[in-house]
Amino acid sequence: MGLFDRLRGDDGPRVAFFGIDGVPYSLLAEHRDEFENLAALADQGSAGAIDSIVPPESSACWPSLTTGVNPGETGVYGFQDRENGSYDTYVPMGRDVQATRLWDRVQDAGREATVMNVPVTFPPQRDVQRMVSGFLSPGVDKAAYPDDLRDRLSGMDYRIDVNAKLGHKDDKSEFVEDAHETLDKRHEAFKHHVRKDDWDLFFGVFMTTDRVNHFLFRDYERDGEYEEEFLEFYRKVDRYLGELRGMLDDDTTMVVASDHGFTSLDYEVHFNEWLRREGWLSYEDDDHEELGDIADETRAYSLIPGRFYINLEGREPRGSVPESEYESTRDELAAALESLEGPDGNPVADRVVTKEDAFRGAHADIAPDLVVIPNHGFDLKAGFKGSDEVFGHGPRNGMHSFDNACLFVEDESARIDDADLFDIAPTILDLMDVETDGTAFDGSSLV
Repeated sequence: MGLFDRLRGDDGPRVAFFGIDGVPYSLLAEHRDEFENLAALADQGSAGAIDSIVPPESSACWPSLTTGVNPGETGVYGFQDRENGSYDTYVPMGRDVQATRLWDRVQDAGREATVMNVPVTFPPQRDVQRMVSGFLSPGVDKAAYPDDLRDRLSGMDYRIDVNAKLGHKDDKSEFVEDAHETLDKRHEAFKHHVRKDDWDLFFGVFMTTDRVNHFLFRDYERDGEYEEEFLEFYRKVDRYLGELRGMLDDDTTMVVASDHGFTSLDYEVHFNEWLRREGWLSYEDDDHEELGDIADETRAYSLIPGRFYINLEGREPRGSVPESEYESTRDELAAALESLEGPDGNPVADRVVTKEDAFRGAHADIAPDLVVIPNHGFDLKAGFKGSDEVFGHGPRNGMHSFDNACLFVEDESARIDDADLFDIAPTILDLMDVETDGTAFDGSSLV
């Protein structure tokens, strides 16, 4: 028995998971010669494109990926959720995730889990080996547990996230530099704790990939000004993943995955402005900026990304649509959304999904009535301040897609055809020989 076996207790097979937020499988598959480490992982294991969830938004995706269940069970539907029975909204954080995380199942099995930079995990849990929270965390001083992790990360100038505001500038050079520095710090921290080798599950997320995609993806897809900078960033991501893989022993399976795909962005769609113009939504007065400012006669409103709620009598505080008219009203709205075209003549919606088809579970009571899954090229917005136009342009040129997320498993027996985000958690637990009730997940193990 070696030193590392003694450190971790030699309790069975381990998994090192590395999230690459928002990375589409096609990007990696089309550049195998440049991304040789991911190509090797695919050749020696299994790899492919997988589907995301409804809606394909990071704040909803990561709770589902890390629990194996849909938002009806996690209770998190997006970056902004609505309070039950109220027009108040809130930004979901880690404590709002109601389903069991896979690292909790690992800890309950007497194993150890190191969790680093996963979105929607703030504040950090104190019942795991160590955790630094990711996206939406205020800073390392409050996001890391225990104290020695916090002190070490603070001392190395660890970054929770890239400065996305730099991407709003026409000149992206400062943004690109910041993205590299953030990626470097993440890799340095990951290497330290992978090398520490006292864990059974290492679960870390590179989120900077999502940020780079938001501001440079169209440059990549359409031969834009920053195409080379985009590819150079991903060459580094691939190199770092190769270094991390080289640090793992034969008892550890490496898994790499994204939470959704990505596509070039042509138009922002301001859906609450569209609802207003189409007679579905109105405001109490000209000074409006939040959901609570809608007028009593409002029939429907939207929250990002592409979530639609009927202003239902008895459910919303000032609902205008009687329960007896709910189905017909929802059908009418769905038909209008399905027929909506962008300025380029392309349909905005790939499909419109009802809550019954997308969500199930104890927390489905706050589910949107409809969700639009957009066609490539559209970013679905939903502010309440009003917009000059329904279709517009912002600083970003890339946006999430439901299709084309990626999954790599260092196990040639893994079957990734027809897989989705819900399959990742049960697959990791199966690889670790952690016994679970298969009915606890919406997905199933791929090995």
